[in-house]
Amino acid sequence: MARPIAIVTEPLADAADEWLAARCEVVRASPLDVPFAEAAALASALVVRTYTRVDGALLDRLPALRVVGRAGVGLDNIDLEAAAARGVEVRSTPDANTQAVVEYVLCLLCDSLRPRVFLDQPVAPETWGEIRSDVVGLWQMDELVLGILGLGRIGKRVAQVAGAIGFEVLYHDVLDIPPEARFGARPVSAEVLFAEADVLTIHVDGRPGNRHAVSAALLAHLRPDAILINTSRGMVIDHAALAEYLQANPGAQALLDVHDPEPFTVDNPVLALPNAHLAPHLASRTETAMENMSWVVRDVVSVLEECGTMESASR
Repeated sequence: MARPIAIVTEPLADAADEWLAARCEVVRASPLDVPFAEAAALASALVVRTYTRVDGALLDRLPALRVVGRAGVGLDNIDLEAAAARGVEVRSTPDANTQAVVEYVLCLLCDSLRPRVFLDQPVAPETWGEIRSDVVGLWQMDELVLGILGLGRIGKRVAQVAGAIGFEVLYHDVLDIPPEARFGARPVSAEVLFAEADVLTIHVDGRPGNRHAVSAALLAHLRPDAILINTSRGMVIDHAALAEYLQANPGAQALLDVHDPEPFTVDNPVLALPNAHLAPHLASRTETAMENMSWVVRDVVSVLEECGTMESASR
């Protein structure tokens, strides 16, 4: 039996890439590349990460496709209805980057709450004293309220870590989270969450109903010195409303790791604001998380085996 063709549109971790290449004929190309077009008619598998949009138009180019592997957590870039209508299975890695994202949120909090300075040469005693007088954190974490919008996999882990550090933790979620899964976080309405949080971190999914869920009405409840962190989806925030909030409250901060669109463009309304800090989607960027996500290829091969596209192989 000929080996099935798998198109990989964005880089995978080396070990996962090599594992897949031992079982499939791998074509590494984006949908705009000539090799993609040449392989499309016979490709059985498609492996994507974040920036390949798998919609009906792309699926129409792949008539032999049996499975899409998303090397990541969310499925925002995959039209699940279009895939199901064509009998295409979709696989992802839901918990692959939870630890990495939670660590990243904690790093952002430390950067915001605990100013630090490093010296590369000796200084006079007077200067030493002046530096120590100037570099002082205004708050400790155990004096603050952390609000979590969305208590899913990542939100729960954030609640666990934040509670252990000493934050009072509140959350809002559209689902009823059982007490034993809250890690001590207290459920409140969205309005109360925004009103009481000193720090608000967003961890919601990319369903269409969440577009601009963080609206001008909700932002109006935020404290004037709140810290807003978004590592979930850029589309969740109404950025024009966020810009108005940040301009009206110079003591507030927005730490944004995700954007709409990505990469963000010059017309992003928060780009020039001194209290908005934009990162290039780094929350899951650890070697471990990226390798965990890349191993979606195991599920891809499993689907191909189940549907008879390839002979069963040792995993």
